[in-house]
Amino acid sequence: MTLNIRFLGGADTVTGSKYCVEYDGKKLLVDCGLFQGFKQLRLRNWDPCPTPPKDIGAVILTHAHLDHSGYLPLLARNGFQGKVHSTSGTRDLCGILLPDSGHIQEEDAYFANKHGYSKHSPALPLYTQQDAKYCLQQFHVEKLREWFQPMPGWKAQFSSAGHILGATSLLLEVGGRRILFSGDLGRPDDSLMNPPDAPPQADTVLIESTYGNRTHPEENVNAELGEALKRVAARGGVAVVPVFAVGRAQAILHSIAQLKSRGEIPHSLPIFLDSPMAIHTTALFKRHMGEHRLNATEVQAMDHVATMIETPEQSKALVKRHGPMVILSASGMATGGRVLHHLANHVGNHRNMVILTGFQAPGTRGATLASGASSVRLHGKDLPVAAEIVQLSSASAHADGKQLLAWLQKMPQAPAQVYVVHGEREASDVLRQRIERELHMRAVVPEHGSLWPG
Repeated sequence: MTLNIRFLGGADTVTGSKYCVEYDGKKLLVDCGLFQGFKQLRLRNWDPCPTPPKDIGAVILTHAHLDHSGYLPLLARNGFQGKVHSTSGTRDLCGILLPDSGHIQEEDAYFANKHGYSKHSPALPLYTQQDAKYCLQQFHVEKLREWFQPMPGWKAQFSSAGHILGATSLLLEVGGRRILFSGDLGRPDDSLMNPPDAPPQADTVLIESTYGNRTHPEENVNAELGEALKRVAARGGVAVVPVFAVGRAQAILHSIAQLKSRGEIPHSLPIFLDSPMAIHTTALFKRHMGEHRLNATEVQAMDHVATMIETPEQSKALVKRHGPMVILSASGMATGGRVLHHLANHVGNHRNMVILTGFQAPGTRGATLASGASSVRLHGKDLPVAAEIVQLSSASAHADGKQLLAWLQKMPQAPAQVYVVHGEREASDVLRQRIERELHMRAVVPEHGSLWPG
């Protein structure tokens, strides 16, 4: 019997991770992510799932970010009835992220219909908040470094990936083969998370390549962020910081708390966190002590450095407030949510600043701003960009090319095959070449929709 992997997402692109493992007539899905970025990618979310959801026996999530988990509500609504296996941290974060994703999509559809800028009449959400809450009933928590059976005859084990709370690499054993999915690998020197575990032995490896063609600078995020915030505060401006509600929001809050305590930025500089999802995620750091580097005092400081903006009314009031101030708001690539209103309000003023804190997938508003574009499209209008755009080069939560190679090199023996996934084409191919040249392992970059032996 043949063991195959079908690449339904996270191939040719850095979003939409979905890997369908097929053996003996059974199918298991590793990750279940949304496509983000370019319109042609986002449209894939609306296409029927290439593998009928009712035929999938189980789903295993490496972590909670929407490009790995955000398609689950659709999968469940369209017929998937199996269990979703994850760590407790991933389950807790999905309990925040998925309903929020449904809520944002409902809000965006409502806003598009109200202002008439959608080509569809009426504009509809991809899924609803209720769809997201429904799929959460299917989660089943597994412990790190302990074997579990997602389906009869299939074994799996999580190890820590060090990327965000609950993030894992996954070892899957079926049909006499061992397949290792790296998930998103964190940095060994990350300011928040513990370093990734060393990889176990496997026959086949799927390794992410988000930063496969880059090397992180030695400068730390405090130095970069501190200089930017001092500049914007001195001119009385507003810094809008699009943040990933899970991971980057907490890292930036931790950095700001350190900068204020050391007197490197004005202690009186107002900080606002306008993202209920990020607020609730920050609270999870208390529940998952030991999964991250922070002690109780540091978690407390991170939690209290900003004024938390919960309600839509509070967010609207914040829009009317003048600088100097700093507004952290989701989403990290400015693809939706409250941050769009803050960008629309502040991006046209030269005293203001937009601080980008992580990877900006091509086709997103964040990537548009990072490219130095003179305008950005918000709520159906092209708005001029006059604000200073700062992209933090040291704030990523992903391992760079050198760190990815170092992780792979720690395997007890070289795998028979490496698939380079979850990266833009250039990043994936650069990493593929380095794996072949420096580690002497067979590596390939699979295409979207392709089927390869496991």
